[in-house]
Order: sequence, then structure tokens, then C-alpha cells
Amino acid sequence: MRKHWFLPENPDVLGTLREQADTTVEGAAAFAAWADGEAAQGAAVRACEHRADALRRRLSDELRQAFSTPIDQEDLFTLAERLDVVLNGLKNVVRDAEAYAVAPDAPMARMAADIEAGVRHLHAALTHLTDPGDLPTREADAAVACERRMEEAYREAMRGLLALGDLREVAARGELYRRTLEVGERITRVADRVWYAVVKEA
Repeated sequence: MRKHWFLPENPDVLGTLREQADTTVEGAAAFAAWADGEAAQGAAVRACEHRADALRRRLSDELRQAFSTPIDQEDLFTLAERLDVVLNGLKNVVRDAEAYAVAPDAPMARMAADIEAGVRHLHAALTHLTDPGDLPTREADAAVACERRMEEAYREAMRGLLALGDLREVAARGELYRRTLEVGERITRVADRVWYAVVKEA
């Protein structure tokens, strides 16, 4: 009697990573709206962070079950982890602003717009991660460029604090600026891993 061997169903791990990227874009857009004065969008940022956490956990489970993956499992896990840290950072900025009772201002809105742009570039890089050509790495480079613009906005914002007389506000805003800039640095870490994954597969 002939035996039939069946391979286990292979989960769509790259699809799950892209879902996480979709949710991160949604969260970054909500953060940019919040920083531009739409206070209610802070709740949307938190909701996206919770959904992204669930997607990251799902991806971890899928990686354990996968018979094969389109790119290295470690790269998929690391990309998901670093993407999650971006959204965690946005949630923390909103939380801290509320704790300090300090509303976002124009410099934060400028940095938030660059965060949204950077996350959209990461989304494009992850969407085309396995495509031939250099689109993923070009999008990763564009995400890094957004972080570089944030550094300029951060320095300008910190200089602006010198004009404030309220030391409590100076301290609170300085901390919020720093934490917002950290999100840009986390975007760069995702972009660096995109480059690593692409070069490894080349």
C-alpha cells in the first residue's frame, strides 16, 4: 500500500508581519493627528498598540509552526519585535503627555509628521520585502531620512525651550521631545534590519 505524506499547512508569516505594519501605520497616523491637536486620537494610538501586540504574538506562534518561511525566521521575528517597539514608543509619548498635563505643540507635530512618513516608508519596505530589485532598501533609506529630519526639529525645539520661563514646562516638554525623537531612532532600527534581511537573502 502506498503511503502519502502531507506537509503541514504553512502559515502566512509575511502576511501577518504586513498586518502588523498596517496597524503601525494606522497608529502613526493617529499619533500625528494627536500631536496636531486632536486629543481624542490618543485613544486610537493605544488601541493600535494593543492590536499590534496581538499580531506580534500571532507571528511568533506562526514562526514556531512554519515548515518554511519566505525569509529567515530570525529576521521576521526581529522585524516584528522592532516594529512593535515603534508603536510602544508612540503610546508612551501620549501617556506621558497626559501624565504631565502638557498638550503637544508645533515641534512635536512636526516630528510626528516625520514619524508617520517614516512608518509609511517601512510599510512599503515590508510590503515588497521579497520582491526583486532595490525597492525595499530604498524605502528603508527613506525611513532613515525621516529620522534625520526629526533630529533637526528636535534641536530647534530644544532651543525654543530657552524662551520659556516655567521650569516645570521646560522639563516636561524637553522630556516629551526626547521621547518623540527616540521613536525616530526606533524607526531607523527597523530600517537597518530590512537592509540586513535583504542583503542576507541576496
